[in-house]
Amino acid sequence: MAMELKQSLKLAQQLVMTPQLQQAIKLLQLSRMELLDQVREEMEQNPLLEQPEEGMPGEVSEKEPGEASLEADNAEVARDVDLPSATPENAQEFKADGEGPPEIDWESYLNSYQFNEPTTASNKGNVATDDLPSFEANMVKKEDLVDHLQEQLGTLRLNEAERRVAVLILGNLDDDGYLKLPDIEGDPLIRLSNEADVPMHVAERTLRRIQNLEPRGCGARDLQECLLIQLQAMKDPNAALLGLIIKRHMKYLESKNLPAIAKDLKVTLDEVVAAAKLLPKLDPRPGRNFSGDDAQYITPDVFVYKLGDEDYTVVLNDDGLSKLRISGMYRNALKNGAVSPGQTKEFIQDKLRSAMWLIRSIHQRQRTIYKVTESIVKFQRDFLDKGIAHLKPLILRDVAEDIGMHESTVSRVTTSKYVHTPQGIFELKYFFNSSIARVSGEDTASEAVKHHIKQLVSQEDARNPYSDQKIVELLRSQGTEIARRTVAKYREVLGILPSSKRKKYF
Repeated sequence: MAMELKQSLKLAQQLVMTPQLQQAIKLLQLSRMELLDQVREEMEQNPLLEQPEEGMPGEVSEKEPGEASLEADNAEVARDVDLPSATPENAQEFKADGEGPPEIDWESYLNSYQFNEPTTASNKGNVATDDLPSFEANMVKKEDLVDHLQEQLGTLRLNEAERRVAVLILGNLDDDGYLKLPDIEGDPLIRLSNEADVPMHVAERTLRRIQNLEPRGCGARDLQECLLIQLQAMKDPNAALLGLIIKRHMKYLESKNLPAIAKDLKVTLDEVVAAAKLLPKLDPRPGRNFSGDDAQYITPDVFVYKLGDEDYTVVLNDDGLSKLRISGMYRNALKNGAVSPGQTKEFIQDKLRSAMWLIRSIHQRQRTIYKVTESIVKFQRDFLDKGIAHLKPLILRDVAEDIGMHESTVSRVTTSKYVHTPQGIFELKYFFNSSIARVSGEDTASEAVKHHIKQLVSQEDARNPYSDQKIVELLRSQGTEIARRTVAKYREVLGILPSSKRKKYF
């Protein structure tokens, strides 16, 4: 068969994701803190963006944007983002004729925006910041575990060899205070003694001195050693028996099988119970108070307030969000024709487009969050009135169809966004639950069933806790049909131990 070259014409339609559209979609899924970082970064890179001082007039607000006129078959996401429709003023922006940056009618372009209203389509109320951490709290450096132990080591008389191995020991403590080397098995002290070039008995002596510092137990190589170190300092007649139990029957102790411990050690159950009562006084993670992560404070993106007896209102939280505007200096320079053609004008033109797209994207993000929250409030009125037990099953498609957006847009908007309601602060995704069938009446949400299981466990007799099968029977008697394996799964999600480990002897 002969090989030959041919030319052919092909006409096709496809959705092109412009950088501006990609930016708008990206902003939808950012959390509040990530959005603030993004705005701060854009302001550092774009000289046309500025944040006016508090109370200053002239903040930019877009006119209410029209619906984007994109092809319906392939542009659902773009339609949700609500891009500006093509007009004679901005049509040239989307041409690629290879003749360099197009000319823009600056006066028409700038006059199409108002300069006397807020950037975001939002409320005019402010959120109290009494619950936020103080400035001084953010400036204070938290003392870590190594610093705390080094300060105590300074009061001890250590020779040069002991100091070398002590530095290595402290440097290899994990967040819980244990001495562990992730890349080796066995006793990590052997390697540390070799690295410090000291005899093993010197390393052991130094480690014991570190283990007796406060908090006691730091430097232990496993849980058993950590608990035994703390027991040595306890002056209690039952401490010796608990130490014997920890050495021989850790597995029985973990499963609370106290009768088996009493039988093996040939002591009474009351003696084992008395010894086990000392266990809560021991700390299995002695270093956690120094190496724990700082608390993360949640600032809601939107508030839901109840007005009167029936109505709820949705109010966006704009506190902390920059009310961006185009720099007055550049705006006046462009309107007065003070910018000469060339690279300077091209640079300003590019930055102006970028600034306008950012402002529009933030505006649309806030509008979309508002619409989604309004829809959730409509579906979850019983939850807002009566609490978690009345949460209804809800899926993304229900909200998407209600507000006329795509499911992917609703998913992005509800990710890492929080709402303050009369029932507390929740992530927007919390309101989307699968349904659990009921014997009679409407289906209930899976989250409501989890809450019910949690309530049942909290009210059980600690000496005779409910088994998973018993919980199934209790739920069935109250009209909820659920399998035992589903109860076990929900119990694990809630962090509830099995009945055998929840049983208490004292």
